[in-house]
Amino acid sequence: MKFAIAMLKHETNTFSPVPTPLESLGPDGPLVGDAAYNYFKGTGSPIGAFIDMAEAMGADVHIPAAARTMPSGPVHRAAFEHVSDLICDNLKAEAYDALFLDLHGAMVAEGFEDGEGELLARIRAVAPDLPIGIGLDFHANMSDDMIRNSDIIVGYKTYPHMDMYEAGQRAGELLLEFMAGKIAPRMVVESCPLLPNIVRMATDEAPMRDIMALAEKLETGDILSISVFPGFPLADTSKTRLNVLAIENGNSGAAEDACRQILELAWRGRDDFAFDSEPLEASIRRAKGLSAKNLGEGPVLLIDLADNCNSGGTLDTMTVIEEALKQGLDNVVAGPICDPWAVAQMIEAGVGAHVTLPLGGKMDMPSIDQKAQPLELTGTVKVISDGRFIVRGPVFTGMQVELGRAVVFDTGAMEILVSEDRIEPLDLAMFRFVGIEPMDKSYIILKSKIQYRPTFGAAAKHIIECDSDGVAGLNFERFPFKNLARPIYPLDEDATFKWSNR
Repeated sequence: MKFAIAMLKHETNTFSPVPTPLESLGPDGPLVGDAAYNYFKGTGSPIGAFIDMAEAMGADVHIPAAARTMPSGPVHRAAFEHVSDLICDNLKAEAYDALFLDLHGAMVAEGFEDGEGELLARIRAVAPDLPIGIGLDFHANMSDDMIRNSDIIVGYKTYPHMDMYEAGQRAGELLLEFMAGKIAPRMVVESCPLLPNIVRMATDEAPMRDIMALAEKLETGDILSISVFPGFPLADTSKTRLNVLAIENGNSGAAEDACRQILELAWRGRDDFAFDSEPLEASIRRAKGLSAKNLGEGPVLLIDLADNCNSGGTLDTMTVIEEALKQGLDNVVAGPICDPWAVAQMIEAGVGAHVTLPLGGKMDMPSIDQKAQPLELTGTVKVISDGRFIVRGPVFTGMQVELGRAVVFDTGAMEILVSEDRIEPLDLAMFRFVGIEPMDKSYIILKSKIQYRPTFGAAAKHIIECDSDGVAGLNFERFPFKNLARPIYPLDEDATFKWSNR
C-alpha cells in the first residue's frame, strides 16, 4: 500500500499581533519527504503515530508537506497557499491508497475563517475518492466542511495533551477498518452556544472531567469514537464554540443521541467554565507568603496566564515579572521571554557583561488597546546558547525545540531566560539546557495555562495562577469579537440551548 501523510497545524488567535508568514513554518518552509520523516519519526504526535502505523504495515510513505508553527495571528495567505499546493499537487501527481492528516482544527488563514475546511475541500477536489483520516487537537473549532470532506476524525481526549499519539493511532486504525470494509462510519458533529474558558478545560478537573467521563461511557457498541472539542475561544469565527463529534458504525442515530447527552451535560454546567481571577498584586503577595512558610519544600509556580504563546500570546509582557521584583521575591527563574533585540544586545556584550536594557514589551497589542511596555532591568549576561534541546516528556515527547539564540540574564534576585523565538515552557529542560536547575529555585515564573502541569506542576509545591496582560487573556469581555455566532454564553446571558430547538 502507498500512504500520504501530511501536516498543516496552526492554532490561530485572531487577536494576536504576532504574524504567521511562510517563514514562520521553518527557515526553508515546510518540511518535505525525508526531512519531515526524520523530524517527526519517534515523536508522541499524530504524525508520529501515522508513520509508525504505516511502517508496521510495510506501506510506502510519502510526506508532501509537514508544516506547523506556534499559535499566532491569522496564517498569511501566501503561506496557506504554498502548503496547500504542496499537498494537493502531490495528490494529483501520485496515486495513494489513503491520506493521513495531522491538523489542529482552529486555523484561520487570510481569506478563510475555516482553514482546515478550505484545505480539505481542495484535497477532495483533486482526490474525490481518497480515504482521509485526521487527528485533531482538543481545541479544534469544528465545521461542516471538515466533516463533509473527510472520512475519519479523532481528537485528543486530554488537556494537558497526553494522548496526541493515541489520537493519531485511533484515527489510523478506524480509517484502515473503513478501507477494509469492516465498518461503515458516519460522522455527526453537534454544538451548543458555549464559549468555555481555556483554564477551565483541564480534563482531570471538573467540569471537563465529568464530560469526558460521559463521553468514555458512551463510546461503546455502534459508537466507534467520541471527540469533545471545547474549542479555541480566541479564534473569532462563526464556528467557535463547544462541539461534540461522534462516529457511529451505521445509521442508527446513536451518534446524535451521544452528542445530545454530552452537550446537555455541558450546558447544565456552563457556569463552571467561567474563571474568576484576583488582582495580580494579591497573587504575588500570596506566593511570597507561601514560600516563606514552606522553605525548602519545593518551588512556587507563578503562572502568567494571559501571555501564553500556546494561545497566541506575544511571550514578552513583563507584568508578572515586574510585580514579583517589586514585592521583593528572590531566588526566581523566569522565562522564556521573547525579545530578539535584547538577545542581540546581550550577545554583543558577551558573557559576564553587566548591562542595563529595556527587556520585553516590544510588541503593541492593538486588538486589546495595549501598548508595548518594556521593563528596564540591570543584570549580568550569564549564559549564551543556540536555544536547542529535546523535550523529554511526558508532554510533546521527542519534540525538538528551537528557541533561536537564547541568553540567561541574571538580575541577582531573578534569572531570566530570554530568547529570539516563542516556545511555551513544556519541560524542565527549558531551563536545564542553559545550566539552571529549576527545582533549586524558590519561584518559577512561566507563561502557560495548563500544559505545564505534567512537568513543572508535578514538581512544584504550590501553584499560583496570575491574571495579567496579553492577547491570551482570560477576560472575554476585553476582546472585540465580531464573527462569533451570537448569542453565546457567557458573553450573552440570554443564550439558550435546547436539543429539540438546535
